[in-house]
Amino acid sequence: MGEAIGPMLASAVAVALSPLPLIAVLLILAPPRGRANGVAFTAGWVLGLAAVTALVLVAGGALTPTGGALARAGGRPTWADWLKLGLGAALVLLAAEQWRDRPRPGHVTAPPTWLLGIDRLTPARSAGLAAALVVARPRTLLAAVGGAASIAAAPSGPGARALAAALLVLIGSLGTLLPLAVRLRGADRSVHALGEWRAWAAAHHAAITTAVPLVLGADYLGSALTGLT
Repeated sequence: MGEAIGPMLASAVAVALSPLPLIAVLLILAPPRGRANGVAFTAGWVLGLAAVTALVLVAGGALTPTGGALARAGGRPTWADWLKLGLGAALVLLAAEQWRDRPRPGHVTAPPTWLLGIDRLTPARSAGLAAALVVARPRTLLAAVGGAASIAAAPSGPGARALAAALLVLIGSLGTLLPLAVRLRGADRSVHALGEWRAWAAAHHAAITTAVPLVLGADYLGSALTGLT
C-alpha cells in the first residue's frame, strides 16, 4: 500500500497549494449566496480532480498489461519514468516563467477577468468553474497527472491504488474543503477569517506558484532519472 501512497503525496500537496482556486473559493464563499456556491464549487473541484485521476489510472493500467507480474517483482514501468521526466521539465519551465513574470515592487498585477464577476455566479457555474480550473491551470493539471501516474505505476493491488487515488483527491481538495468547512461552521464569524486567508493567498501568489512547481518538478526529474538509469 505504501508503494502507491508515498510517491503521490508531494503531488497531492502541490495541487492543494494552488493559490488561484483558493482565492476563487474564498471569493465565492462571501455572502449572500456563499454557502450554495461554495458547496457547488468544492463539488466541481473534487469531481474534476477525481476525473483526471481516474483517466490517468485507466491509461496507466492499459500501458501496464503485466501489472500482476510487475507488482510481484517490485518494479516500475518505463512509461511512468518518461512521463515524470516530461512533467518535471514542464513544471520547472513554468516556475521559471512565473519568476520572470513576477510582479515588480510597486506594481500591481491585474486579476483574471473571470474573477471580477465571480460574485454573480450561480451554483452550476461555480461547479463548472472549479472543474475548469483543474484542467485549465497547467500547474494543477501537471501535478494531478503526476500524482495519478505514481499510483498507476506502483507495484500495488487494485485496493491499494483505489485508496491512494481517494487520498490524492482528498488532499488535493483541501484548499477548497477547508474554507468551505470554516464557512459552514463559523457563520458570520468566518467572514473575517476567510478575508485574511484571501489576503494572504493574494500576497504570496507569486512565491507559491514559483516555489511549488519548481520543487515538485525537481522531484519528478530526480525520480525519472533514477528510474531510467
